[in-house]
Amino acid sequence: MISVLRTNTNQKNPGHEDLSLDTLRHGSWINLVAPTRQELEDVARIAAVPLDFLTAAMDVEESSRIDVEEADEDSGCDTSLLMVLNIPKHPESFSFDTLPLGIVITESAFITVCLEENVILPGAAGGVRGFCTWKHTRFLLQILYRTAGAYLQYLSEINRMSNSIEHTMRQSLQNEELFRLMDLEKGLTYFTGSIRSNRVAIDKLLRVLKNPQYQELVKMREEDEDLLEDVIVEHDQAYDMVRVYSDVLGDTMDAFASIISNNLNIVMKFLASVTIILAIPAAVSSFWGMNVRLPLMDSPNGFFWVSLIALALSAVATLWLWMRRML
Repeated sequence: MISVLRTNTNQKNPGHEDLSLDTLRHGSWINLVAPTRQELEDVARIAAVPLDFLTAAMDVEESSRIDVEEADEDSGCDTSLLMVLNIPKHPESFSFDTLPLGIVITESAFITVCLEENVILPGAAGGVRGFCTWKHTRFLLQILYRTAGAYLQYLSEINRMSNSIEHTMRQSLQNEELFRLMDLEKGLTYFTGSIRSNRVAIDKLLRVLKNPQYQELVKMREEDEDLLEDVIVEHDQAYDMVRVYSDVLGDTMDAFASIISNNLNIVMKFLASVTIILAIPAAVSSFWGMNVRLPLMDSPNGFFWVSLIALALSAVATLWLWMRRML
């Protein structure tokens, strides 16, 4: 799906206008969501960008990176900047994951490519509030800021879910809760790698922003500097949070694994004690069941006395085990 949006520069009629590839104008934003091969080739030809820049985000395993392609007259491509981000996906139950978002910037267009609708750019008309399609640097920084904010939001949700599961497991240990904790731990692992690679890409972006050679692509304005600082702070905060939550969740999993093992030991100890207590009457009955002469065999109350002896020995064994805290 392709959508083209351009901020209206007419002060009397502010807002954004919808365009098409055929009516593409300078300063347009081209948003590609799950594009076909033909759509990618059409955008590459019309926007004069390398095709491999557009296909970079189509690989679900693509990591965050920065790449710059100089203008090439033979291929008809303009100078282009590619930034691939790993953004969080909308969670399915307790499963959290990430996917790549490709951002291609030329002097005339701002292009985003993603495999599916995402929480950063939910729609061409409502993705980022207060954005301007022809202010490429500010638009890019707004996307980076929203990415960090989305990570922080999902990390808070993961923390809330893990606390709820922990409270449930304190009452009763079930396999389902353990599986949910495993899903959350896997999601934190994905988030850790993605936020770290995003942070590395931002550092590379800083070097590009300081390079006078690319001022036409990503021009830094004074009002963008504060936003850039906020982007760095938010990503650092998200990285610190994901590491803390990963450590806490890992320790929680280890603690509950120890609790499960300890509960199993308690059950086995109790069953062993019950087995010992039940074995005493069986042993006494075996002795008096032998086909030899035994005490009380001629007594009319022999069965009573034998049963009383067995119960007395079982009681003594029970008391001894209880004093040893084995019951």
